[in-house]
Amino acid sequence: MSHLSQFATALIASATILTIILATDLGRRRVTNMRMLRSVIAVAIIIALFVHSFPTSGNAPSFQLIGLGVGVICGLIAGALLPAHRGGDGLIYTTGGFGYALVWIVLSSARVLFAYGAEHWFTEGLIRFSIENELSGPDVYANAFVFMSLAMVLTRTAVLVTKRRRLRQAPVDATGTEQPAAA
Repeated sequence: MSHLSQFATALIASATILTIILATDLGRRRVTNMRMLRSVIAVAIIIALFVHSFPTSGNAPSFQLIGLGVGVICGLIAGALLPAHRGGDGLIYTTGGFGYALVWIVLSSARVLFAYGAEHWFTEGLIRFSIENELSGPDVYANAFVFMSLAMVLTRTAVLVTKRRRLRQAPVDATGTEQPAAA
């Protein structure tokens, strides 16, 4: 897949992750291990397909860590927008709505738009920025975005695991009504 442009790579990776996340999280969905694992596996496959090198010179490692940090923050935001509750059947469910979907759509679109802009709109400015900040090549940006996606998915998964654990430990309401997870 190394023959693809940055834009094509970002488009495929972002669309794949977005599709899996929205397909598994929108609406009322039961929280299962497979549901959580599916998105983590998808991101692991994306990394295997699209991360070809790990630039370590200059400020590249710091820049890629920034991608991880932004991903954690975005994952926390997404997780906060995915309320969990115990259903009348005693199982744990989440309800992914418009706000949750919007976070994922905006961030996925921003990654794709940046990749397109890097190739068509602000190539010279990005090269200048890279030189001035000792960032070594386009892999730094692609990796930062892939690591951001990984961190976002892993953080969202950690939030789901935490919510599920809290709900399992909470007493069941005698009336059988749904109980929300503590934030």
